[in-house]
Amino acid sequence: MRKIYLGVLMLYMGILSSHAQMQTEKQAVKDTSNYQSRKLSLDEVNFVSGYYHQNGNNSAVTGGIGTEKLTDFANTLDVQFSKYGKSGRKNTYLFELGVDHYTSASSDKIDPSTISSASMQDTRVYPSLNWTSLNEKTGNAFGFTGSYSHEFDYQSFGAGFNLTRLSKDKNTQFDFKAQAFLDTWKVILPIELRTGYNPNVQQGREQKWDYPSAPRNSFSTSFSLSQVLSTRLQALIVVEPSYQKGLLATRYQRDYFTDGSERAENLPGGRYKLPIGLRLNYFLDDHFVIRTFYRYYMDNWGIRAHTAEIEVPIKFSSFVSLSPYYRYNYQTGTRYFAPYGQHNPTDSYYTSDYDLSTLHSNFVGANLRLSPPKGVFGWQRFNSLELRYGHYMRSTGLNSNIVTLAMKFK
Repeated sequence: MRKIYLGVLMLYMGILSSHAQMQTEKQAVKDTSNYQSRKLSLDEVNFVSGYYHQNGNNSAVTGGIGTEKLTDFANTLDVQFSKYGKSGRKNTYLFELGVDHYTSASSDKIDPSTISSASMQDTRVYPSLNWTSLNEKTGNAFGFTGSYSHEFDYQSFGAGFNLTRLSKDKNTQFDFKAQAFLDTWKVILPIELRTGYNPNVQQGREQKWDYPSAPRNSFSTSFSLSQVLSTRLQALIVVEPSYQKGLLATRYQRDYFTDGSERAENLPGGRYKLPIGLRLNYFLDDHFVIRTFYRYYMDNWGIRAHTAEIEVPIKFSSFVSLSPYYRYNYQTGTRYFAPYGQHNPTDSYYTSDYDLSTLHSNFVGANLRLSPPKGVFGWQRFNSLELRYGHYMRSTGLNSNIVTLAMKFK
């Protein structure tokens, strides 16, 4: 039931156990030819922890007005194994487990008569498993992913396929990804619009409301082509078409009309999205890299958006770097949006969710990375430590901060 406006809670780092290190050392002693062990070995264990806080005064739960205060504490752990098959291909197995816990003042207004309802806070658990088969000589690879996610009013089953192809000179790379998410979520209405009270149903802290369920299925693909243009310049273009079908409206969000009436949010049951991005990386010298990115977004709800980003990693040494970054976004909102009390009673679709409005935003921050050759704090297996901070400012008045800590033992 959460509404988080920035998809910046996820980074991927690693921690490698001492047992895996000893196994690697033993294998290295035996590797006197082209021998490759067919035993399953532990490569990495990745962990990241992030804290996110936002505040604003345009909550969609209360019709586009009211507090948007929200906090989220996210933790992700992934474990990577590898094994060589009989054909010599490297098989990589990546298991990831994510656990997020959030508190949301705006979601608690679904039933404002309660002191603190179940919607005030929730925990999301989302494991996934990926298998990738790699030909190390050519760089070509393919793989499959399965995932699951669950929280109070929502569960999701996901499946994906990934494919990588490299040119003979390794200067051109093509990547393809396809994903499908089959979701089911409870149709929870604002308290004053509910009719499904059932004294025989026990729903924990939500007590005796009999919530129906509705599907929401998402299908996405990604086509990317990267090219080394020179010794200093690299380029990448990516196209990511997607389609969603099912209950796309968040039914516990209110909308108010010019005649004084109130309804639950209603949006079309289908949505096409088409983001197109271009990335350019320029290696200025041994100490500076300039990374730029531009993305154009469009969908059939009438939203158009432009995003531009620049990041300049600065290497103070081979193992210490600081990467300040800045991102600007401008969005033309959907035709279904109107502020509090301004919807036309004859409209078929309507929302007061400011995520879908016309807006512009700024996101600024920096990433500090330490990766000393003798390990962080002198611990050989502590490969790297990263600390990232970002501040988000939106023209609607929403502001947020995020701090992310990542460690890697290897």
